[in-house]
Formats: sequence, C-alpha cells, structure tokens
Amino acid sequence: MTDLSRRKFLINSTVLGCSAAASPLLAPVTLAQAPWENRLIVIILRGGMDGLDVVQPYGDPALGTLRKSLVFGEDGDASDLDGYFSMHPALAPLKPLWDDEDLAFTHAVSTPYRDKRSHFDGQDILEAGSGEVFGGGVRGGWLNRMLQEVPDITVQTTYAVGREQMLLTSGAAPVSRWSPEAELNLSPQAKRLLELIHHSDPLFQEAATDAIAIAEEIEMTGELAEEGEMMMAETPMMNTVKGGDHVEIAEFVADRLRGDARIAAFSLNGWDTHSNQRSGLRRSLKRLSDTILTLRARLGPAWQSTAIVAMTEFGRTARENGTKGTDHGTGGAMLMAGGAVRGKRVITDWPGLSDGDLYDGRDLLPTRDVRAHAAWAMRGLFGLKTQTLEQVVFPGLDLGADPGILL
Repeated sequence: MTDLSRRKFLINSTVLGCSAAASPLLAPVTLAQAPWENRLIVIILRGGMDGLDVVQPYGDPALGTLRKSLVFGEDGDASDLDGYFSMHPALAPLKPLWDDEDLAFTHAVSTPYRDKRSHFDGQDILEAGSGEVFGGGVRGGWLNRMLQEVPDITVQTTYAVGREQMLLTSGAAPVSRWSPEAELNLSPQAKRLLELIHHSDPLFQEAATDAIAIAEEIEMTGELAEEGEMMMAETPMMNTVKGGDHVEIAEFVADRLRGDARIAAFSLNGWDTHSNQRSGLRRSLKRLSDTILTLRARLGPAWQSTAIVAMTEFGRTARENGTKGTDHGTGGAMLMAGGAVRGKRVITDWPGLSDGDLYDGRDLLPTRDVRAHAAWAMRGLFGLKTQTLEQVVFPGLDLGADPGILL
C-alpha cells in the first residue's frame, strides 16, 4: 500500500461526521425509466443542512443576535435574493441560475420528525415519506411508491449494483443501482457503533471533524492537481470541476437522464456542522454547486424539462453553539433547480426568529411539510392525482395550497 493510499484509507476510516448517516463514504445512485419527458432528480443532503446559513434571513432582526459568527460578511459577498433573504457566498456559482429563474428555495420546512434529532431516524422518515420513524406500516420509500402507480415502468439494467440501497427508492417497483468506487465499506452495525462513539467522545468528534477537512482538501486539491484538468461546458456559467465522487455521480446521472431514464436519486454527505461551520458548510455547498452545474452542463436541452429537489433530514439550531457550529434542529430549507422550476423565489411562510417564534425555544419553526413540496413537484411533472400523493406516496400528508414550484 503506498503512502498516499494508506493515508486515504486511514482518513476514510474516520470520516464519519456526527454519525455514519452523514458519512461521505457511501454515495449510491438509483435510477428508473418512466414514460414521461420530464425528469426528476432527488438529492438527499445527509447530515442536516443548516438552512438558516444557506439562505440567511438577513431581514429578520433576530438573526445577528442568534448567530454572531455565522452572519455573512467575512466569507465574501452574499447574493441578495429578494430583499429579505440572501444566499450563502459558497453558492455564488449558482447565482446565474437564480437570475435565469432556474433556482429556488423553500424555507421553514421539515418532515414530521420532532425532538429526538437522530440522523438515522430523521433520514428514515425523510426517505420513507411517512410521519413515523418506522413508517406506521408504510413499506419502502416514497419515490418507489410513486413508481408503483405508473404503468409499464421499465429500468436500466446494465449497471453494477451499488454498495447500499437508498430507502427512498426501495420497494416493489424495480430500479437500477450504480455507485462510484470506494475504498471502504461499513456494515450498518459498524456505522451505528461509530455514531454512538462519536456522540459520547468529544475527542473523537474533533478528530472526525479534522479528518473530514483533510479528506475533502485531498479531494478538492491534491487529486485535482494530479489530474490537472478542468472540464469546460458549453458556456462559462456551466464550468464544472472534474474530480470527486459528486461530479462523477452527476455526470453519470445526467448521461442516463439524457437517454431513457427519467428519475434519479442520490446523496451528498457532510452537512453535519457541529463545529467550525463556516469552513465545513462552505465545502459542502461547493460540492452541491459543482453537482448542480455538472448536471446542467451534461443534461443539455434536457435541463429544460428537469427539476432537481435537494432535501435534508432536519435543520439546525437557530443559535450557534460554543464551537462556532450549530446542533441538530427542526425547520430548514430545501433547494430546487432546473429548467422546469419556477425559480428566482424563496417560498416560505416565514415564522420569524424571535424567542417566542422559535420551535421549543431553540429551532426554526416549520410552517410547511417538506414532503408537500416534493409532492407538488411530482404532481406537476408527472400528473399524479392529489389522492395518490396524499394516500399512497405520502400516506397521511395534506398537500395544502399549491406553492407553484413548477412552470
């Protein structure tokens, strides 16, 4: 084993964030064909993305009191969105999408999960689409249940099976799986054990956070320097860095969606920012930005019939903690992109950040179910009936008013 490969193995062995549920080691992709021209890409942002940092409500007077070191300024110029919300500087490469009305956000949203704030349970609820940790009898994931309602579904069958199947796409409807190469595979039992160790050992927590930073620096600098190449798209706005699993995944997905596939789902990890959030979130947002721009570049004309929905299991605390990070919270944000999206909007029933407005005195109060936004997107893309969405795909969900997500 060379020094470089040994170093990468040791790093990969400890890159676990707050839990293995937020680990960047595993990033499976699932795809399914469907009899539509429209395309849907669901990205699960594992680890609990801090929506209050990604889309900051600078117009809320309480923000500066809650987050003294996390308010935009030192990181560079934030992009004002609508006179009340601004977009994190690390997402600046996506500003042209916003200007072209191909990018939107929803804010103050969450699943029905409350209070326990476990990554595993939160992700299970997000992917199962249910209101309970174990689904209340609901089996499989909501994307697979949607596929079961469509006649004559076919799948791509020529790709290698990934290491781990997403709950989101598990179920009776057949889907194909593919994943990039990885150097380490962990059993669910090992991942759970490491989560428990991480939460109870502050020294391990600090070491894991450092390992994430080192691993991502290797990915973003060392490996790119070795390759020495940049992939140029059709226009300067669509430049994407060549390198890293997230770019490889985006390229693979876009290539399949240009063909017969119409639905894709995959994960981006590393959103668990308990400490040093300023640098950690910037790295994760760069990966997200690279992913979306790569999808746009590779999809070509198919971009116009595509909707990307990026969701996370929960938001983070309204107040920053003592290590310049944030802890597991409730309300958060969802990102949507694509030519099919009615963009240049922050969709929200904003609850406010004053003490009396916070959920349980600590979190952004959710004012809309994030599943409803996903359901409205599917209704617009694929023509599914409201009854099917509320009773089958997301059992017990009330869609509420149409937020007008799509064109």
